[in-house]
Amino acid sequence: MNHTEEELRLLICDIGRNLFNKDFIAANDGNISARLSETEILTSPTGVSKGYLKPHMLVKVNLQGEILEAAEGYRPSTEVKMHLKIYNELPEMKGVVHAHPPYATAFAIKGESLDKMMMPESVIAMGDIPLAEYGTPSTEEIPDSLIPFLGKKTAVLLESHGALTWGKDVMSAYLNMERLEYTAKLTFITRMINGERELPQNRIDELVALRSFYGM
Repeated sequence: MNHTEEELRLLICDIGRNLFNKDFIAANDGNISARLSETEILTSPTGVSKGYLKPHMLVKVNLQGEILEAAEGYRPSTEVKMHLKIYNELPEMKGVVHAHPPYATAFAIKGESLDKMMMPESVIAMGDIPLAEYGTPSTEEIPDSLIPFLGKKTAVLLESHGALTWGKDVMSAYLNMERLEYTAKLTFITRMINGERELPQNRIDELVALRSFYGM
């Protein structure tokens, strides 16, 4: 679905509130972006709580990260480099979300990927969620750590940092963040009751075959 710039600005603000209200971010954490055109990106600004975003706060940048349009006092986060890596490498992707959801971030801090195939919906929608190697925030290290997963995944844990998801529109990217956190939470809970159990491989294969049917 193609959105106007006004619609995209409102949607990014809605997603920011959802992330904030679900405790996926705290204070000024996280960032959200959406592809506006082949060469333009709308991104959330630095230093602003994503739970209180307003449309005029969003910053327009090009694929090199140069500011094209911004209200006075607002600029993009230095972490927009992660988003730009995805947009530059995957032209079909139109939305990126970075957050620190607690369960997923706990696994990221532990340094463990979410690779157990335990629930049909997760297998169909996402598959395993890998761990991207640690990089210093705001440097090129984190964008470079994404390279092995581009074109293969739409969600990764960022080692000792948080999570990053992307999709064919910004809502898909946000929903992938919800799925990632739900997978992490279920993994944690099942371990607490000593019940972590993968589906049989033949059942996993059946579910993977359904991905094209569901448009995954």
